[in-house]
Amino acid sequence: MFSVLPPGATQAQQPQAPVVKAIDVQFAGAGAIAKEKILANMRTRVGRPYDERVVEDDIRNLYATGNVNNVRIFGEGKPDGVRVIVVIQSKPQLTEVELNGVSKLKPTRIRKEISSKPGDTLSEATIEADRQKVIDYYAGKGFTEVDVRTQLDVNEKLGTARVTFTVVEGAKVEIHSVAFEGNSALSSKELKKVVKTKPKNMLSFITKSGRLNAEALDADVAAIRDLYQSRGYIDIQVTGPRIARTDGRADVTYTVREGIQYHVGKISYSGVQVFPQEELTRGLKLASGGVYSPQAVRADVDAIRNLYGTRGYIDLQAGADTHPVGKGVIDVGFRVDEGAQSYLEHINISGNTRTKDKVIRREVALVPGDVYNSVRVDATKQRLLGLNYFSRVDTFPSDTFVPGRKDLNITLEEKRTGSLNFGAGFSSIDNLLGFAEVTQSNFDITNFHGFTGGGQKFRMRAQYGTSRKDFVVSLTEPYFLDRKVSLGGELFYRDASFVSSVYDERRIGFDLNTRKAINDFTAVRMGYRIEDVTIHDVDADASQEIRNAEGSLLQSQLSAGITYDTRDSYMLTRKGQKVDLQTYVAGGFLGGDVEIYGFSLEGSQYFSLPWDTILVFNAEIANVSTWGGGDNVPIFDRLYLGGPNNMRGFRFRDVGPKDENGEPIGGNSLIRGTVEYTFPIVDRVRGAVFYDIGGVSAGSYKFGGNINSDAGIGVRLDLPIGPIRIDYGIPIKADSQNDSSGRFNFNIGYQF
Repeated sequence: MFSVLPPGATQAQQPQAPVVKAIDVQFAGAGAIAKEKILANMRTRVGRPYDERVVEDDIRNLYATGNVNNVRIFGEGKPDGVRVIVVIQSKPQLTEVELNGVSKLKPTRIRKEISSKPGDTLSEATIEADRQKVIDYYAGKGFTEVDVRTQLDVNEKLGTARVTFTVVEGAKVEIHSVAFEGNSALSSKELKKVVKTKPKNMLSFITKSGRLNAEALDADVAAIRDLYQSRGYIDIQVTGPRIARTDGRADVTYTVREGIQYHVGKISYSGVQVFPQEELTRGLKLASGGVYSPQAVRADVDAIRNLYGTRGYIDLQAGADTHPVGKGVIDVGFRVDEGAQSYLEHINISGNTRTKDKVIRREVALVPGDVYNSVRVDATKQRLLGLNYFSRVDTFPSDTFVPGRKDLNITLEEKRTGSLNFGAGFSSIDNLLGFAEVTQSNFDITNFHGFTGGGQKFRMRAQYGTSRKDFVVSLTEPYFLDRKVSLGGELFYRDASFVSSVYDERRIGFDLNTRKAINDFTAVRMGYRIEDVTIHDVDADASQEIRNAEGSLLQSQLSAGITYDTRDSYMLTRKGQKVDLQTYVAGGFLGGDVEIYGFSLEGSQYFSLPWDTILVFNAEIANVSTWGGGDNVPIFDRLYLGGPNNMRGFRFRDVGPKDENGEPIGGNSLIRGTVEYTFPIVDRVRGAVFYDIGGVSAGSYKFGGNINSDAGIGVRLDLPIGPIRIDYGIPIKADSQNDSSGRFNFNIGYQF
């Protein structure tokens, strides 16, 4: 390195730094990197002062490009300045990437797994990663004996390299059966539920079952061991699996040695002073005489930590000692070092380069001055992860200068929150449609540079299909005026032909809505909507009633509702209930051409039954009426039944009043009910049997008229694109104008 400060010189005597007069790039071996690219990664420039600290940064930057094996930079003193010499030993450049040995799969598909391309700088790490991706792809297709070798040929003089991937495919193996030997305490049925290895079946193209995978086999052994230990069989040994191959089919057998079942002897506690023992033990799983398991011991230690954590004892040390005292008996001793109680001093947030500080702080479940509640800190972490703004969230305490006070530190790593999606879909109502959608879950309408960081939800979607055309732009602020009140708005254009076979319906308007959670299970909402509704393209042979509905009406509507929801999951509910009440009024003091009011009340109750079966009861009652000067409920505001969302044995909207041509015209009152029982078939697939009953009456508050019913069977698929419901319903009771033949219904989402 060129020394700027001569030996023995002091800071006051330090001469002015010499100026860089020239930069000379030299190559040790072939020069595979353009000189301009090297200079672009350096801060040292001609005309600037020479600085050895900058030179050190330049060396690091050049190594970071991944294009060089060795770098040396030094300054050569000249009378008028410094000549900088950069010596580079560059990595070879790939000129060929060959693939050999692929015959049972498409070579073009295998090449997609290889990211190394001609023109890239040679990276042995990338080549090894590519080799592993090819192995994983083959294994995913059932080729578990595949071997992939790489050969690298480097020409140092030319600075070039060629890599060859040679695949030895082996035989494709499909799992024929999975069995267990030596198990008596636990049934094979119980064990099959915890292993990932499954035989091939007719739905394997969806579930990916039937493929032999070494990682899955290892995970299965651990899962079997954990299950046995959770039942008290601590000495369980799982050997294998033993794999018998015949003509491309594999029979997998796991062998177990169960040993004896262990029980809990005495339970003792040491170091406990803050809590009475009765309070400490109230939520613990272990009980003297009960089945012993390591999982229960760990769960109880965590429960003790959480109990102390709620009181601010975050320096707590807790553990458990176990002592065998006889055949099949283990004593457990819990030990606690309580430490001191802590209070929260400050909340420090770092890593949020886009998201506003207040968006994060409003998710923190405690404030300065509170007891440092570790359970609430964990809840804070889950809330922040639940925003889906961050790929990583870490929370940890730190000491302060104030005794008994701790700072909460939150470190974040942000991720992309916007998306642009294109796709196509199909359902028995919408038929075929394509869509394009832009979403930003961390939108900020006031940030004109990037429109991100404010925690708002933005969505713009356009879809076009054979039966509908939609365009929607929506924006939601979940904390309006920094209060936990959601405020949202939506501009929409919807044109649908699926609502009737003799006319189309178009809606253009704006919707404003607000929502407030009362507690963990209950929320209230209000909304205002103004829209222009047009009935158009009416068939010439349509009835007079439908022709009278042709044209446009302006509707101004105010709504209010309340929801009570205790479901354990929104995707596949096993237990809980949901009750939703919606009321609305249009016209009068709100203006517009439509004067109606109405309500709907819908409830669902879920029961979790043995063998992972689920029983669901769902019911709805609804009514719409005119008021003020209104004398007729418009056809687009009437109530309908029939189709995949309610009466599955009937055509869409086919249950209820019809005109003289048999075309549905809807009614003013509705009542319906559903009973459905679902059961598991294979992983991600459930079967269903159901019964629907309901009716629509022309008059208001005329519940119970024209009752129809159906029964049927269905399949529930939990796919990566979302849950899908396929049902076949057969009418049991149908009025004279309804089709009594069975119908298939297809729908995305299968919750009521």
